[in-house]
Amino acid sequence: MKKISLLILMMFIVGNYSCERDDICPGSTATTPRLLIDFLDSTDQDNMKNVFDLVVIGVENNTTLESPLSDYVFVDTDNVILPLKTTDNTTEYIFVKEATVNDNGTPDDTTDDFVDGNQDRIEINYSREQVFVSRACGFKTIFKNVTLTIIDDGDNWMLSRAPLTDNQSVEDETTTHFNITH
Repeated sequence: MKKISLLILMMFIVGNYSCERDDICPGSTATTPRLLIDFLDSTDQDNMKNVFDLVVIGVENNTTLESPLSDYVFVDTDNVILPLKTTDNTTEYIFVKEATVNDNGTPDDTTDDFVDGNQDRIEINYSREQVFVSRACGFKTIFKNVTLTIIDDGDNWMLSRAPLTDNQSVEDETTTHFNITH
């Protein structure tokens, strides 16, 4: 009986010392950052300008499947925060300005509805680097040499874009990475 009690006590002591304080990743720990874009007035680039009824749609890699980002569905905003793919070096988004829902002539059937409006597509290219955060949090991805291209469709509402630094990198969400004028 004495041996069993001693064995249980030893297991308890070993169990307590095998867990460390940092085995739980705190919510305040920086994770993979997102891309911050500000929208500026094309006539006065010192002023931010709202885009009205904006819908942002993520474009998948090799399919036509499109799904709106939940934070940007029919919003009026002067900035967006976009996640970048951590498994690929390119991410594409469609921005729909003054968006409306087209019911395709069938108001009672929502399965064939789609977003209508002035669509502009952007392509974001980058290289990825995995950075070790901690044992509890694992790795995060930072993005280097980030470029943003506005795809010309002949009817662009996005007029120009400008990175805020040369060799733009996305390592945190504290500052704007690109400005887009409209």
